[in-house]
Amino acid sequence: MKAIIPVAGAGTKLRPHTYTQPKALIPIAGKTILSFIVDQLQEAGISEFIFIVGYLGEKIQDYVKQTYPDLHTHFVYQNERQGTGHAIELTRTLVGNEEVFVVLGDTICEYDIKEVMSSPYSMLGIKKVDDPRNFGVASIDEDGFIEQVVEKPAIPKSNMALVGLYKIKESDFLFECLHQLFMQDIKTEGQYNLTDALDCMIKRGAKFKSFKVKNWYDCGKKESLLESNATLLKKSGGNIGEIHQFKDTIIISPVSIADGCDISNAIIGPHVAIGANTVIKNSIVRDSIIGSFTNLDEVVLDNSLIGSDASVKGLSRSLNIGDNTEIDFG
Repeated sequence: MKAIIPVAGAGTKLRPHTYTQPKALIPIAGKTILSFIVDQLQEAGISEFIFIVGYLGEKIQDYVKQTYPDLHTHFVYQNERQGTGHAIELTRTLVGNEEVFVVLGDTICEYDIKEVMSSPYSMLGIKKVDDPRNFGVASIDEDGFIEQVVEKPAIPKSNMALVGLYKIKESDFLFECLHQLFMQDIKTEGQYNLTDALDCMIKRGAKFKSFKVKNWYDCGKKESLLESNATLLKKSGGNIGEIHQFKDTIIISPVSIADGCDISNAIIGPHVAIGANTVIKNSIVRDSIIGSFTNLDEVVLDNSLIGSDASVKGLSRSLNIGDNTEIDFG
């Protein structure tokens, strides 16, 4: 089975960070979003990955090759963002008629992946949500088989949202339905959607079974990213690199602090993730994500997202600051 991971989106809701960094490489709980996905699929036995890249795609490619040098990888460029259906269609020659596991590049979920992999059916991951109008929505029969999927319906028939996990056994059938979307110019909100192709498959007799995810971590915007960071840190207990300097500093778990950090006269935590080689002095930081090679001095930060190579001095605020930024409130 091959894994397809679309990571071509611009991540506009996470700006300014996604001006300089692909959304999939945004850090959370000591890892990138992409690493959570790849590690999970690797542990399940998948060894061949197709990454659909576009915006800042070279950074995705460099990261994967550096972090996973032994991974069997392909990179497909989606130069025009015309939707998830268009993105998947670009992989047709690489996939052939093999089974595929499609995982959207901003989807961190907890589920029994081995059970999903061993199932004889194609499977779609679902989660009950309060307002399903912003998601693909599945209608499910009493045996767990999916009767219909609709992308962002104005009047949803159920509150079971598609979470971005799709195991597809009949990939040749999928590509036939994708081709049909293009030939008939079937779009949802101006884009060719994977959901519409899956519904085409179901209408033509394909069997899809649903599986529920235990947890679905939203990484789409600053507030939900910080909330997911806190939850994942609580579950993992955090992690502190072996190479660091902490002087006159209080650490309140759980936190994740990468190697090479120099922290002094500070209170760090709870729920803080700090990238490598960051310097923090005379500061208090809680419920925040701080990038790598960043300098913080005389700051009090709460619920903040600070990019890499940033410098902040002298304030008490809630911030959302991108990479390569310098702010001096002194």
